[in-house]
Amino acid sequence: MRAYNVGCLCGNLRYKATAPPLRVNYCHCRFCQRITGSSHLVEPVFEKADFGRTSGSASVYKHRSAGSGKLIDIHFCATCGTKLFMTFERFPEVVGVFGGTFDDAAWAEGTQGVTRHLFLREAQPGTVIPAGVPCFEQHAITNDGEPLDPKVYSEPHVVGTGPPAP
Repeated sequence: MRAYNVGCLCGNLRYKATAPPLRVNYCHCRFCQRITGSSHLVEPVFEKADFGRTSGSASVYKHRSAGSGKLIDIHFCATCGTKLFMTFERFPEVVGVFGGTFDDAAWAEGTQGVTRHLFLREAQPGTVIPAGVPCFEQHAITNDGEPLDPKVYSEPHVVGTGPPAP
């Protein structure tokens, strides 16, 4: 079984995932744009039981989601400021890890079948969405827990260039 090692910039905080991610979200919402300082967050999601601390203790910033009204706990290093992972009041059984914190840059190998893009309606213009990947204009489920049907593009789509061909 492959282990996924995660750490902050200064090395004070170390975590490990002991199973592959359940899914990998490419989230384009404004929250994820702000929290990463980038166009989107790459967020592998693990079962909470498969993710744990190996050294150090993270600080936590509590943020209330504008969409669901539920709390999101952002776990970060108080020394270097690296955001490592999030836990969710709405999804208590999982942990969302910041993709850039993995020791091995090839952590995403084999995750194509569990990848999805979220909040395309908030994506930066010019963002390229690959063909064959489930996409959602908002979240993949409603606040009531109902799953939404994805849109899957037959060819790469550039956000902000007009209606894509499904």
